[in-house]
Amino acid sequence: MSRTHLPFIAAAAAAAFALAGCSGGGSSSADSSSSPGSSDSAASADASGFTAPGDTDKGGKDNPVTIGVVGASGPQWQTFEKLANESGIYIDLKDFTDYQQPNPATTSGDLDLNQFQHILFLAQYLNESGADLTPIGATAIYPLGVYSKQYTSTDEIPQGTQVTIPNDGTNQARALGVLQSAGLIKLKDGTGALTATPEDVDTANSKVTVAPVAADQTARSLDDQSVAAAVVNNDYVTEAGLEASSAIAQDDPTADSSHPFINVWVSKTADKDNPVYLKLVEISQSADVEKDLQANSGGTAVLVHDTPAQLQQYLTDAESELK
Repeated sequence: MSRTHLPFIAAAAAAAFALAGCSGGGSSSADSSSSPGSSDSAASADASGFTAPGDTDKGGKDNPVTIGVVGASGPQWQTFEKLANESGIYIDLKDFTDYQQPNPATTSGDLDLNQFQHILFLAQYLNESGADLTPIGATAIYPLGVYSKQYTSTDEIPQGTQVTIPNDGTNQARALGVLQSAGLIKLKDGTGALTATPEDVDTANSKVTVAPVAADQTARSLDDQSVAAAVVNNDYVTEAGLEASSAIAQDDPTADSSHPFINVWVSKTADKDNPVYLKLVEISQSADVEKDLQANSGGTAVLVHDTPAQLQQYLTDAESELK
């Protein structure tokens, strides 16, 4: 929620995840199940004290952990599954292309975990739904970029042309912030950084007009000659044939103001201390997985290992600002 985030931000999007925008990977429509090499009911504790689940326990052979992601074809997920297998954990990846689906599926119990969105996207969902979800681990922040097939810099973009942005609330606000920092639009005085909408654009003092579209359509809109540029969530950059390095503008993922755009692992609050889920977060932060994640992001991901308590504070702050 690059996806991200994903602003935009499933939505992600993040961001990405995003999202949302959110997480960083290409999309695939196939579900994926993984099976540990051993079918023993339980394994002995590993060096960290973790004990693999039994066959019928959550994460066991007969009860895999279902994880909702955007871009399951990304190489980091293959490595993640392999390492989960080696720890005796069975998982079932459920791939989504729509940022709006994984959170409700997690709330209903159809998913055990999701990892596709940034904190701001989650905050918006919680404010609107009243659901009880919480971040249990961090992955990375993905910069949100402006891309063009016609121009190589924002200075070249003509006055009065159109730029597409993700239409989901949080990614939309983030996208507008990116466009303002790039000098393409001006937001009205007093506009909140996390709540900006197209109605907040000072059109008389802006270089371009903005057109909100679905997050997975912004990159495709670049094939329309009437579209000068698009703000594209990281999840969709590669699948659109774009290179992350070709962004003509982007936000700064290292700034403190980027905390709401940290992509996170999410569970029901009641499950936040589940040792199997926390082990999966640990695996996702291993060097091998993060190496593949970095490669899949085109080297743009800024890795984050903030604690669940820190992530919860960022979430609380974002929820408050959105209200």
